[in-house]
Amino acid sequence: MLKFIHAADFHLDSAFGALPAGRAAERRRESRELAFRLADYVNGHGVQLVLLAGDLFDSAAPYRETGEALAEALGRMNAQVFAAPGNHDWYGPGSPWVTVSWPENVHIFRESAMASMDLPQLGVAVHGAAFTSPEQGTGLLAGFSAPEDGRVHLGILHGEIDPAEDRYNPIRREDAAASGLAYLALGHIHKRAEPRTYGGTLCAWPGCIEGRGFDELGEKGFYEGVIDDGGKVSLAFVPFARRRYESLEVDVTGRSPREAVEAALPGDTAEDLYRILLTGEAGEGGADARALETALAGRFYALEVRDHTRVAADVWARAGEDSLRGLFLRELRAKWEAAGDEAEREAVTQAVRFGLAALDHRDLG
Repeated sequence: MLKFIHAADFHLDSAFGALPAGRAAERRRESRELAFRLADYVNGHGVQLVLLAGDLFDSAAPYRETGEALAEALGRMNAQVFAAPGNHDWYGPGSPWVTVSWPENVHIFRESAMASMDLPQLGVAVHGAAFTSPEQGTGLLAGFSAPEDGRVHLGILHGEIDPAEDRYNPIRREDAAASGLAYLALGHIHKRAEPRTYGGTLCAWPGCIEGRGFDELGEKGFYEGVIDDGGKVSLAFVPFARRRYESLEVDVTGRSPREAVEAALPGDTAEDLYRILLTGEAGEGGADARALETALAGRFYALEVRDHTRVAADVWARAGEDSLRGLFLRELRAKWEAAGDEAEREAVTQAVRFGLAALDHRDLG
């Protein structure tokens, strides 16, 4: 039996541009620690083989110390480590794959053609290829077939299966099916995909190992695999992210926004980054997202509150008044009803709230 892990898309040195400068710098430092935590996992769980399917760096020119830290962490692993550079961290002049001194247990695929390394002590052979430019228009797996030599053959590539456009190593299903690989470890897709089988080849994307924004929500991690004595591969997902990005929608109709949000929150959010979307109906002043964000900020690593509520019916009911308020509401109601999409309705909602605040001399922040 052989135990391996398959991870991808670390994107070390990501900018974390949506965070304040101090938090962004802290997140970059935390990202450099990720591989050291992974090394502890590898050594603590008897993992013998590590497959890293590209985009370990966010660019082909990360900070020098980032490459050196990754090399140190991978060198601590009591395992054979394979890396297949992707479109962000492509192999080429100036790349840390070239400029950093990598430990003996780390094997980097350097060419845009399938190469192989035999590991007789483990009973497997590992095959892979690298991006050597930011795009790879031809499929690196095309025409490849592992030999029938009694070994278990594993592949590692950064790319997509049957994509809409051929920019990032398009892998055809028929090529995967004909590859003779027991397992194809893939990177590039940041959302974890359930394993799929083509012919006799099991394929999987673990997704990015740590979320970097609200387009990468929820649990992130890697796949841990076992190859049994018959060569069959089985996988289990291991959550590993230090922090999670979460988006929470809360209907505040008929309740105070803070009460509604606190009732909807899970118990432990201190390590995570949350975006809370307030929906439903709210009064003239809206849900006061800024005040709520300030009040709850200490319960999160980072918090963003957005007011997506609509104007309550009892506010619109005053459009019938013979007053400046009534005239204002009638005109805005007509604009609301004529709005072509949600963005226009949102703009009308904001106009209602700011206009009524001006009439009543209220503070909307």
